[in-house]
Amino acid sequence: MSGDQKTVIKGNPSQYVKLNVGGTLHYTTIGTLTKIPDTMLQAMFSGRMEVLTDSEGWILIDRCGKHFGTVLNFLRDGSVGLPSTVQEIEELHAEAKYYCINGISIICEKSLQTEALAPICQVPFITSEEERRKFIANAARPVVELLINRHNNKYSYTSTSDENLLKNLEMFDRLALRFNGRIHFIKDAIGPSEICCWRFYGNGKKFAEVCCTSIVYATDRKHTKVEFPEARIYEETLNSFLYENRPGPDQELMRATSARGAGGVTNCTSDEEEEKRISRSACISKSMLNR
Repeated sequence: MSGDQKTVIKGNPSQYVKLNVGGTLHYTTIGTLTKIPDTMLQAMFSGRMEVLTDSEGWILIDRCGKHFGTVLNFLRDGSVGLPSTVQEIEELHAEAKYYCINGISIICEKSLQTEALAPICQVPFITSEEERRKFIANAARPVVELLINRHNNKYSYTSTSDENLLKNLEMFDRLALRFNGRIHFIKDAIGPSEICCWRFYGNGKKFAEVCCTSIVYATDRKHTKVEFPEARIYEETLNSFLYENRPGPDQELMRATSARGAGGVTNCTSDEEEEKRISRSACISKSMLNR
């Protein structure tokens, strides 16, 4: 630019200088900039390197100024408050490497390693009714609970029950991984009376339940049948988003997407009805997931 010129900066540590870092303006002392030896800033402001200044005396540094304030605070105090997101920590790390400030680089690298080791999804196991009540009452997000206890059975299982039981467990894992940032998923496998049951909570109250077991009659005995109502489970999971960051559900959307009977409890029905629910769930999923 016209009027820009190269010069050498060397002065008293208490002398203030004006910095323009990628359009972000800062005002600090030479002592702060040269506090840590063998850094880019120490070289620039101890007379070892030429710097570029504009016509108004601002020293120009061709870097993004987003995290330069954090760099200055580290030079002043020897500590740094890291940004809240991984992307911003990576950005700060890049700036620290450019300015050769190893202290910030090490802190960023440790934080990024911790983030990399952090679990993608955590599913609490409920061990008592009191624990369930407190968790649901204090939950900041909707809650989906799977109650499962294969051993709580008076009768023998039908031939497909074990396979369907596994399908319910697998679906719970898939949903927990997909929606863990928006819905709390909890599992009770310790002492529920239900063999396989899904419950859905919003604002601390249960708004739906999908029971996956029923008693069927054979010629000589009763059997317990475990079913896998995939579409219904998925639909109620999507309905959980109605309670996301709201004091209550969106009534208009609830009427449009729900076909539950009185009491909000759903039971397994025929394959034809399941296919209808799959079609309806596909229609509403786009609008709910894009919120």
